[in-house]
Amino acid sequence: MRAISGLWRWRHNPLRRGTDLAEAWVCLAALLLMLVAAPVIGTLVGSAADESLQRSVREQQRRRHQVTARVIEELKHTAPAADPETASRDTRSRVLASWTAPDGTDRRGPVTAPLRDPEPGDRFAIWTDRQGRPAVRPLDPATATTHAALAGIGAALLAALLVELARRLALWRMIRRRYACWDRAWDRAGPDWGRTGTGI
Repeated sequence: MRAISGLWRWRHNPLRRGTDLAEAWVCLAALLLMLVAAPVIGTLVGSAADESLQRSVREQQRRRHQVTARVIEELKHTAPAADPETASRDTRSRVLASWTAPDGTDRRGPVTAPLRDPEPGDRFAIWTDRQGRPAVRPLDPATATTHAALAGIGAALLAALLVELARRLALWRMIRRRYACWDRAWDRAGPDWGRTGTGI
């Protein structure tokens, strides 16, 4: 990005080459894209992700219901928690429990209870689907917004990275072309370089 600082100076510099000015313009364009386009892309991606996730939140909250379950007995052979996002080994136990499904039918089955030492008759809340089968807790709106914000930040950073890679590639090609021009100029000078009377 050093070339940007010299952009104004190079406009009237007699030693300025065309590639110097082109390099400065490429750097300036990349900087503007990073400062303007990347945040816009991040905002658009974040907004789209938030809209999609909030729609998913509403759908999950419509399809899942919280019911009260009652411990029948603790299961000695524990299994992985149904909701690993909120699971904690020392505060959750695998139990055989009974509950009433949203459609009014009685259900029974192994579930993970947020109880350290469950006793028969203990009550706790679980999430179920419409048929009364255990389900993971629905995503809450605040978590969905956080995920969307992270997606937007990631998209903005990715866009800035792609702009920087494109800038580096363009400069690399310009430098190669510049070196090729120098090589041709040296070839034209040939073995007579510096000799008296050769016109150089």
